[in-house]
Amino acid sequence: MDITPYVDSLRRDLVAASEAGGDELKQAAERLAYALDPSARLALMEAISHAAAEITAELPDGSVDVRLAGRELEFVVEVAPPAAMPTPPPPPAPPAPPEEEAGDLARITLRIPEAVKARAEEKAAAAGQSLNTWMVNVVRHATSDHAINVDIDLSSVPFVGYDPFAGNRKQGNRRMTGWL
Repeated sequence: MDITPYVDSLRRDLVAASEAGGDELKQAAERLAYALDPSARLALMEAISHAAAEITAELPDGSVDVRLAGRELEFVVEVAPPAAMPTPPPPPAPPAPPEEEAGDLARITLRIPEAVKARAEEKAAAAGQSLNTWMVNVVRHATSDHAINVDIDLSSVPFVGYDPFAGNRKQGNRRMTGWL
């Protein structure tokens, strides 16, 4: 940014104001305006630097700096790169079936409430699997030798904020069950 036009404008205004006093005052004002040139430049640079500092203070990230290049000012705007969104890990690959599970497939009929089926389909889609594959994995994990059947009574645990059992108002009926 070239501040010379601003300094020249200040000089013209000073000379114009001195014209009312005659030629001698006008000549003195012109000499004074040239003498004040470095001070005027410094004052303008200081004002611009303060403005850049105020802008920087208001920015959430990044900064604005003013640098002197010869007789011109350069603005350097530094913006923090946007936060990289972490890529979600790929869904885990289904474990290879143990040797005793290899071989012929059996077909069963399972009758479950429609709402449970809908939730199972959502879970399978979130895992990137078909409903059948997801259910086979659930049964496989539940019947593993290392599986643990969990049945916990949570009726004495106070829930702050979200209560997963809010729909069930019976105090003694806060249970969590499942396979690990």
